[in-house]
Amino acid sequence: MVHADFKTRMRNQLTKALRNRLLVSFTRPFEPGTVNGYVLGIGPKFFHLALVSDGLRLNGFQCFRFSDVRKLCVPDKYAAFHEAVLRKRGQRFPKNPPVSVSSLAELLLTAARAFPLVTIHREKIDPDVCWIGRVIGVRKGRVTLQEIGPDARWDDQIGIYRLSEITRVDFGGDYEDALYLVAGAPKVTQSNGPHS
Repeated sequence: MVHADFKTRMRNQLTKALRNRLLVSFTRPFEPGTVNGYVLGIGPKFFHLALVSDGLRLNGFQCFRFSDVRKLCVPDKYAAFHEAVLRKRGQRFPKNPPVSVSSLAELLLTAARAFPLVTIHREKIDPDVCWIGRVIGVRKGRVTLQEIGPDARWDDQIGIYRLSEITRVDFGGDYEDALYLVAGAPKVTQSNGPHS
């Protein structure tokens, strides 16, 4: 359980990082190592980050729940080095895509309008699996995805997932871009699956 004082301090630190374009780092209980990036948006439950990958390159966007953040560092203690590498590689501060973190439903819908593929993670259900696809809709506390496999082939069936189980949302990364580059848009979007 995250205490209210910690949540307030974390929100204040992330707001400072957003305002001053500071590179942040933090850990999460679902994955080893740290997450590094620039805060681009802060909502009630999720915040939006431009990811700086382990290879010290900008690599898309990720949205995390406040409740999963541990060991937040603002700025990251190696920020000067990371930013020097990004500059030498010609990678500038990322533009903020038109994605809203006002709610998880808005996050999914706006990410789907801005990017062809969205990745969802349900790390409390299965920390080793993610689901990638085109968001068809959000209704009654669930998101419907036209999924794409690791072979860059669109699945015949759609996936339906509870919003309450989603712990992270990614889009605009190298892997999503590679899948869409090979697969292209799905021929037919099957949007008439169950919506209970």
